Amino acid sequence: ASLLPCARRGAAGAAQVACIDGDFNYSKRLLESGFDPNIRDSRGRTGLHLAAARGNVDICQLLHKFGADLLATDYQGNTALHLCGHVDTIQFLVSNGLKIDICNHQGATPLVLAKRRGVNKDVIRLLESLEEQEVKGFNRGAHSKLETMQTAESESAMESHSLLNPNLQQGEGVLSSFRTTWQEFVEDLGFWRVLLLIIVIALLSLGIAYYVSGVLPFVENQPELVH
Repeated sequence: ASLLPCARRGAAGAAQVACIDGDFNYSKRLLESGFDPNIRDSRGRTGLHLAAARGNVDICQLLHKFGADLLATDYQGNTALHLCGHVDTIQFLVSNGLKIDICNHQGATPLVLAKRRGVNKDVIRLLESLEEQEVKGFNRGAHSKLETMQTAESESAMESHSLLNPNLQQGEGVLSSFRTTWQEFVEDLGFWRVLLLIIVIALLSLGIAYYVSGVLPFVENQPELVH
């Protein structure tokens, strides 16, 4: 029954129907005979799009083996992952390099479209987990690269400064050590706690000064001390 519409639609239609219906053997025969795995239908979708939409992971693997483009998008910018709603198919596409956070022409990711279609919770959880891993990996890579660049620039600047000012190298080393220690102290204790500590110390100092001298600081017209 599935071969009858294939004959009517021609070779391209046959390949698309085979992918939709999960006709693995027929798809294999077409591909082995030299059929282009990246041919598109009227919406710009390849066989991989249609197989992924139906969760036919075996046909997805077969198309990939014969050179199907995993990054192919339809006329709306959707990859096969945007149309997919099955755990094993998603895992196959992602494990072969398809990005989970890629957006279509409307700015929607596969996760957004999956939620709109109301796919099962296992698929939603998988997509959310993959997106989270992708974001964490990107942040780690970007942060590491930025740290490397900043460290290299800092070391270069310090080396140039030391060469131009050899007599100041020792003094700057002490100052740098003090600055680092102070920054670590502030980070460990917290800015507001450090500020409160400074205020308390200042008030204690004023109290001790008044106790010793009997004179309030910053107050004019006070009687002279009698020794």
